[in-house]
Amino acid sequence: MGEEISRSEETQKNMERDREGRDAQTTKGGLRTMPFIFANEISEKLAVVGFSANMISYLTQQLHMPLTKAATTLTNFSGTASLTPLLGAFLADAYYGRFWTITAGSVMYQIGMITLTLSAALPQLRPPACPAGYKLCREASTWQLAILYSALTLNALGAGGIRPCVVAFGADQFDEADARQKTRTWNFFNWYYFCMGVSILLAVTVVVYIQDNVSWAWGLGVPTIAMFVSLVTFVAGYPMYRNLDPAGSPFTRLAQVIVAALRKRRLPAPSDPSQLYDNEKLDASISLDGKLVHTDHLTFFDKAAIVTDGDGVKKGSPPSSLETPNLWSLSTVHRVEELKSVIRMGPIWAAGILVITAAAQQNTFSLQQARTMDRHLSPASHFQIPPGSMTVFTMLSMLTTITLYDRVLIPTARRVTGLARGISFLTRMGVGFAISVLATLVAGFVEVRRRRVAVEHGLLDQPHATVPMSVFWLVPQYALHGVAEAFTSIGHLEFFYDQAPESMRSTATALFWLSISAGNYVSTLVVSLIHRYSAGPGGSNWLPDNLNEGRLEYLYWIITLLQVINLAYYTACAHFYTFKPLQRRLSKEEQEERVEMVSRV
Repeated sequence: MGEEISRSEETQKNMERDREGRDAQTTKGGLRTMPFIFANEISEKLAVVGFSANMISYLTQQLHMPLTKAATTLTNFSGTASLTPLLGAFLADAYYGRFWTITAGSVMYQIGMITLTLSAALPQLRPPACPAGYKLCREASTWQLAILYSALTLNALGAGGIRPCVVAFGADQFDEADARQKTRTWNFFNWYYFCMGVSILLAVTVVVYIQDNVSWAWGLGVPTIAMFVSLVTFVAGYPMYRNLDPAGSPFTRLAQVIVAALRKRRLPAPSDPSQLYDNEKLDASISLDGKLVHTDHLTFFDKAAIVTDGDGVKKGSPPSSLETPNLWSLSTVHRVEELKSVIRMGPIWAAGILVITAAAQQNTFSLQQARTMDRHLSPASHFQIPPGSMTVFTMLSMLTTITLYDRVLIPTARRVTGLARGISFLTRMGVGFAISVLATLVAGFVEVRRRRVAVEHGLLDQPHATVPMSVFWLVPQYALHGVAEAFTSIGHLEFFYDQAPESMRSTATALFWLSISAGNYVSTLVVSLIHRYSAGPGGSNWLPDNLNEGRLEYLYWIITLLQVINLAYYTACAHFYTFKPLQRRLSKEEQEERVEMVSRV
């Protein structure tokens, strides 16, 4: 009886300590932090997109770079900026936390933007203007290019600190142990993406207009000012933020589980999962919301949690034991399940790549389609829609979809299904995949009609002539891509945040950006293969410079077919997916009830 009382007292003390720590966090965060985070996101995206949307014009017109060199420069920058989020996520999860990683990334991006703005404002930092009628202009000197590359490098590093952390940091402001706040987390993803869309819409219209019609100094200065506002706004909210401490290198923990499992690969798997090693104190810093429990999948890795004589612990040690094992030979169940969760996320992550591949055509071939078509607002109007502004229809449809989804679809789904979330993120992604299939299918049929009109008017061999067909025929494909993005991209973000181990959420969010990078690379691969192998004997390929002589619809339909296969693959993955087995921490009220019950004993 004395032993039971002693254990009860220890349990009560542990619960009280846990409650005190959680109470300190629940006094912060919540809805009041959202104005700071959303203002930061709007300003930051206005800076990033306002800088990148028209950058090729700056390189070719102001720095007089050859088109190929300018395109390669931007491609290299984009590729680097898509990889640095992995580094930023690692630093956030392992050492510095999300707030300081975002702040450091914003400072680096700010310095890069200031440098770029100075190069546009100061004549000595760019080559002299090219006289009218000159075909060969003096290209930027080596030191002028060095300033440019320094600015681009700082921007890429800054993006690595911002991109993977902002979404996870915003969602961190809501305590998942509180049922009322958990629904706010799902709303956050919708409104985060909505703010991002509004900012992009402003960037591709207002900022690009300033760059083309006012000056590049102001055209880059406005994004620079926006970045400064973003940084100041974000830092101003620091006293109110709910900051989760970094929990050490997640990659090291995953490697430790793999190494331990390989070392013990010859051991028989235990028939009783309760025999596997568990240590709540050891995992306390990486399991704030709750611990991961054992699953019957990927059981090979369970061997990492089998206790042997050389592991530095005693068999049958209690979960609260203070002993520290050799983590390269023994892992806890929680750490093993972290690795399993990451592996299970892989197939779902891969399914999102082809959606990006399909969407990438909007800025390439769809834009070229628009360039050949009648872009007047009306027959009586002299104003022509710039081809690059067609993405406005994507943004508008995305923003409309997000609003209707959050305000109409989700409340209706909650009443029908009885689920707090209304629609699962896996279902949401599946809907987006299906709509993306429809978008590329429609694009192919629109191209068939565009080419038929060109043939009927004898424009087959006149690539620069305007095909008498309204550019508004392209609106459906742009709009459908916007709807697909509203479902797929936000669903992807929800999936990564919800299913990733809590100590790896920045790293998991970086996977979202990695899928975007992979989708663009796959687009390049598909286009390159078609361009190389589609030409028949003595004939041109499907994708010549003159679209009127090509078969662009075949590209769209090949991507459509790939997406249909991908949709079937995703459906199978979603059906067999095992959700993260989290045994959550008790809520504040539950803890108080449990403490009172233990006190009575």
